[in-house]
Amino acid sequence: MDSNAQVLVIGGGAAGLSLALRLADHVPVCVLAKGPLTEGSSLYAQGGVAAVLGDQDSIESHVADTLVAGAGLCDEAAVRFTVAHSRGAIAWLIEQGVAFTRLTEPGGNGPFDDYHLTREGGHAQRRIIHAADSTGRAITTTLEDKVRAHPNITLHEHHIAIDLITRARLGIAGENRCLGAYVLDQRAGRVKVFRGRAVALATGGVGKVYLYTSNPDVATGDGIAMAWRAGCRVGNMEFIQFHPTCLYHPQAKTFLISEALRGEGARLCLPGGERFMHRYDERLELAPRDVVARAIDSEMKRLGLDCVYLDISHQPAEFIREHFPTIAARCLELGIDISREPIPVVPAAHYLCGGVVTDLNGRTDVPGLYTVGESACTGLHGANRLASNSLLECLVFAESAAADILASPADMRHDVAIPPWDESQVTDSDEEVVVTHNWQELRRAMWDYVGIVRTDKRLARALNRVQLLAREAQEYYANFRVTPDLIELRNLVQVAGLIVRSAQQRRESRGLHYSLDCPQPDDALARQPTVLSPRAG
Repeated sequence: MDSNAQVLVIGGGAAGLSLALRLADHVPVCVLAKGPLTEGSSLYAQGGVAAVLGDQDSIESHVADTLVAGAGLCDEAAVRFTVAHSRGAIAWLIEQGVAFTRLTEPGGNGPFDDYHLTREGGHAQRRIIHAADSTGRAITTTLEDKVRAHPNITLHEHHIAIDLITRARLGIAGENRCLGAYVLDQRAGRVKVFRGRAVALATGGVGKVYLYTSNPDVATGDGIAMAWRAGCRVGNMEFIQFHPTCLYHPQAKTFLISEALRGEGARLCLPGGERFMHRYDERLELAPRDVVARAIDSEMKRLGLDCVYLDISHQPAEFIREHFPTIAARCLELGIDISREPIPVVPAAHYLCGGVVTDLNGRTDVPGLYTVGESACTGLHGANRLASNSLLECLVFAESAAADILASPADMRHDVAIPPWDESQVTDSDEEVVVTHNWQELRRAMWDYVGIVRTDKRLARALNRVQLLAREAQEYYANFRVTPDLIELRNLVQVAGLIVRSAQQRRESRGLHYSLDCPQPDDALARQPTVLSPRAG
């Protein structure tokens, strides 16, 4: 049976939940989550939210820091729009009940003066408001409680979207429009139709396309792949941020060591204790993430190391436990006392600065389809994301998308007949090992050939392998009933191809994209994002 909603939100992280709550007082909302609600990257965000809150800070300063980090590719209008709305976004979160860390002593009479602000790499000021070292968890769990309690929001967990339904897909002449999505109910094992007057993708990033990532298992690029197949352009897909410091331990799958440690004085060093960042950047450990990640990668390759070390043990133990309780506790579980010894760390794929091209209201190329959060390319990040601007982007663009949706006509398009999902020509697979093998091969190829440092030969090799895997995935998809693993593999090979093609198109090194064949930035390419269109093949 069809499921109808005024607005269909696909994704349950900070962007999706914020959007749902912004809408739900006015229209019915349906939220789909491919696993448990909030099981996405937002939940694991440690550092905080960048916002102009302190008396010493300014919009101009935050804008300037963002533009510098973005290496000439930011859309300044998008940057100013985001920063100008940062204060309001934080006020809204506090209104929802998010318990940000407060100062031990009252700070003043302003609305944010009692909150502790930290500083992270690339920021000229302390402007990161946080909830200890688990800000994402504080935000998403608070919003989750609000969403679950809202009478106008319907939740469908363990539902994974397969493809968007558009007028063009149905062969209807005239203006294309998004009408809903085909969705696999994982528990029932059947595909349903979900309609919506508007559909919003808030499905997160693409970290699982790489062998090593800080992202949870759900980060498989679903929204980007679906939007591409529906006819949307994507932008800046070559700019993958590799977080410099993920915990290196066989029992720690994706545990992130927050940049906030470096903001509070943690030092990067080699096994013998020698610091090395002075050889790469005068800002040392507070250099932007791409600089730090390449420096670590260079030292590991130069010395044949499995990891480097991050040392905050010179800070008082009480300070460490107060500011980084989650990190300290997790490391201690693994036998590492960070108040006494350094933390072994390696870079890992962390954040996608590109995505589905949108305007300042989250609108895509397909009417009725919106994209918010990490899945979107708004122009805010350019060639490199400034630390803690990502949660801010989720909040600000969820607000603007909600306003745009509410201002649009309320026609539900029920006159369009949407056929049910057709499984008449497929069977159950008896070779699931093919999906598992192709998934592993894809992630290894992307790590080896499209990682922190790239070359033309590596990218060519990667594209050959991705195209082969894409053909195999499509053949498998055409002949067997869909499963969550198959849906994700199909999406991963789609976004992997977009990443490689975008990297090949950028004939320079800029921000997060570093090529040994074109090691210098090209001034002629400044302010020119990489945009791919499905209509161009």
